[in-house]
Amino acid sequence: MTLPFRKAVFWIHLVVGVAAGIVILVMSATGVLLMYERQMTEWADRGYASAPPAPGTSRLPISTLVAKALETDPRAKPSSIALQADPDAPAAVSLGRNRSVYVNPYTGRVLGEGSKTVRAFFRKVTDWHRWLGAQDENRDAARAVTGACNLAFLFLVLSGIYIWVPRLWTRLQFRNVLWFRRGLSGKARDFNWHNVFGSWAAIPLALVVVSGVVISYPWAGSLVYRLAGEKPPERQGPGPGGEGRGAETGPMPLQGLDRAWALAERQVPDWTSLTLRLPPDADAPLSFTIYRGQRGRPDLRGQLTADRQSGEVVRWEPYSGQSRGQKLRAWLRWIHTGEAGGFLGQTIAGLASASGAFLVWTGLALAWRRFQNFRIGRRES
Repeated sequence: MTLPFRKAVFWIHLVVGVAAGIVILVMSATGVLLMYERQMTEWADRGYASAPPAPGTSRLPISTLVAKALETDPRAKPSSIALQADPDAPAAVSLGRNRSVYVNPYTGRVLGEGSKTVRAFFRKVTDWHRWLGAQDENRDAARAVTGACNLAFLFLVLSGIYIWVPRLWTRLQFRNVLWFRRGLSGKARDFNWHNVFGSWAAIPLALVVVSGVVISYPWAGSLVYRLAGEKPPERQGPGPGGEGRGAETGPMPLQGLDRAWALAERQVPDWTSLTLRLPPDADAPLSFTIYRGQRGRPDLRGQLTADRQSGEVVRWEPYSGQSRGQKLRAWLRWIHTGEAGGFLGQTIAGLASASGAFLVWTGLALAWRRFQNFRIGRRES
């Protein structure tokens, strides 16, 4: 017999949910833990504030700050240096992928590496969120699993929206899927919770999951450009300062940093944060990320590339100069974490992730009860 379309969607929804449920639960739970990662890390590092010793005191040259950070480990290869417009903020020099050193921008004194405990915690949570805790060569396989389950999650959210819409548009039917009902237990409670969490979290959860799919799959990123009517850009390998840095030898070239930094400050006089990626090659251009507001807002960000030798602008890419595809792709990156909407956006994204965890839990409970009833029915027959 041919199943009615709605019933077919339900059974596919159930099977996909059971198959991918545990991985989705892990990604959702870790997504909640990562909700305020930036704020909690900044709070843990609040002891490194570096007020100017006297009003009007200028910061030391960028090359000096990098050199001071390297004194902690002369063999290290710094990957970036970041400064905030806030005069009390320290300079942050990244030494490799997982280590940052704070430097007083007025005196050059090395303040420390930040809260190692907090950073290690979020690094571990991120490992589970992206790769299910896998390390090294196992990460490719784990990334394939999380990507597939993220795609499955997208189907679950979209099919769930279809299933959750009541067949009869009555006030009672909508109340049953929009509000928690008291006095329920067992299957009735799980069904009610599954519908309520799904109804309220459907739109933000769909945005989080869609952006996650775009992050997981190159073809999804290319699709964003095609939907915007553009040809997808060619994929590039690691650029200056990216992976592969470990093959470089010799001291870090610091020439030209100060002149390029001054150029970036003049390019955006009202900057709020400025990050310079440090290529190990003395002839490589210098790349800056400049924000005029909060992190996570692509419309307040610009990319500047400067020639190290001449100190001239090689390329300036403000948000207004980007194509529709580039803009959409940039927003999706920060929609995934909610940072595109500031603190409120992070909260909504975190609550959507929490709802995803509850959806998996109640969905698996409902599937288990259905399976148990099926077994009892088979035994009685």
